[in-house]
Amino acid sequence: MGCGFFLMLAVSGPAFGQTPAPASTPAQETKAPDPHQAFWESRNPYEKSLVEQRYTDWSFLAKYRDADKALPPPASGDARVVFLGDSITEAWGMKGTNGAPGRGVFFPGKPYVNRGISGQTSPQMLVRFRQDVIELKPKVVVILAGTNDIAENTGQMTQGEIAGNITSMSELARANGIHPVLCSVLPSSEFWWHKGLAPAPKIRELNAWIKDYAAKNGFVYVDYYSPMVNAEGGLKSEFSPDGVHPNAAGYGLMAPLAEAGIAEALKKS
Repeated sequence: MGCGFFLMLAVSGPAFGQTPAPASTPAQETKAPDPHQAFWESRNPYEKSLVEQRYTDWSFLAKYRDADKALPPPASGDARVVFLGDSITEAWGMKGTNGAPGRGVFFPGKPYVNRGISGQTSPQMLVRFRQDVIELKPKVVVILAGTNDIAENTGQMTQGEIAGNITSMSELARANGIHPVLCSVLPSSEFWWHKGLAPAPKIRELNAWIKDYAAKNGFVYVDYYSPMVNAEGGLKSEFSPDGVHPNAAGYGLMAPLAEAGIAEALKKS
């Protein structure tokens, strides 16, 4: 028993004269890096500002709020026209920067107001329709919407949801004595910022609905699509640098079509 007792001491505790080892403490958990935080930190300031704006002002009401307040009422006899849309509308008439070519001209001398916002979808346009269209007292509103809906800029949307937003904007216009001019979505076979969505057949389907809806409700339909589409359902290269946005030649083709649509809408008044 004596040998067994000392053997037990040797195994179970420190030898005589040795300092006991400190009690072990639980290892601290190493927190895995947050991939979302890393992604956010890698973004440039412009991208961050867009994301923050989406959270704080989803429909970007601040974009034209001051300009809308500063815009005087239409002059007597002026047929004010508001162009509502996304980047295709906003860029109309923009001057080139850093060597990039300009985007044509935006109807010089005409009482036309540009209220396009890059990247926007039809629900965002609908939210700001009262501020950026109705309260400006136009005779006509030219609506170009749908590209970014199909590109899923604010999430997946059905054709019915896009149609519903265009319907709501048209009904708001009519209820306020404004004549809507509904424009076809420009052709595209690929969105460079969201590839793989196969947009060409979706655009054809939406345009067929817009044309039919306009005819049934006595609205003007402007067909940008037919003269700009190529064999693949995309935008002809001579009209666009990236297959989505028009260049000066593209806007040069669109301008007389828009003018004809506006003239037809004004006749209805």
